[in-house]
Amino acid sequence: MRLRFQRSLDDLKEKLLVMAGMAEQSIQRAVEAYRVRDLSVCDLVDHGELAINRFEREIDQMALDLLAMEQPMAIDLRFILAVIKINADLERVGDAATSISDRVRELEAFPVADLPVDTPKMASLAAAMVRKALQAFIEADANIAESVLAMDDSVDKLNETAYFTLLNVMKTQPHMTPQALSALMISRSLERVADHATNIAEDVIFWVRGADVRHYVPVNQPRPA
Repeated sequence: MRLRFQRSLDDLKEKLLVMAGMAEQSIQRAVEAYRVRDLSVCDLVDHGELAINRFEREIDQMALDLLAMEQPMAIDLRFILAVIKINADLERVGDAATSISDRVRELEAFPVADLPVDTPKMASLAAAMVRKALQAFIEADANIAESVLAMDDSVDKLNETAYFTLLNVMKTQPHMTPQALSALMISRSLERVADHATNIAEDVIFWVRGADVRHYVPVNQPRPA
């Protein structure tokens, strides 16, 4: 019975990792579509989203079946709960890729604009967070997961910089407003990808250590009023 249960856990983990690869690929494709303005790549993102959604349903069902039939305890229970939560975040990473793809399609009606924001850098950081969070999951390594949490501030700062820079572009160069607005939405989508990577890292820490680090505030930092 225990051997069968362990195999089921391994199957669940394997399926989640396949979905993770698809979600990461979707983000990479969406950013590449934006960089080169290639609508055929947008089509790949859209097809990938359908597969990601299917995997999300299948993984949830597998996890729920294990909870109902096996009634796992301790670390196995935490693992299944973490998988359910990570599954949802990966699906939202796919949604973010689709959102970027949609912006690329909208930009087709406007000339290419050279905007003063480093979208590729932000995309690279967000994708690196996803990869590292998944590495932490594969290796059951809470220390790697903690390093992901430390990366989130960099993406937040890039998103904030992009926000004010692009607002200024819209104010001073109104003819570039559509391009700037799309870049602003893409920046926001990438910031959400980083947030989902952070969530995944937190779930890995919960699985491995049994510690809930969501909304953590350091001891020497005052809590908001």
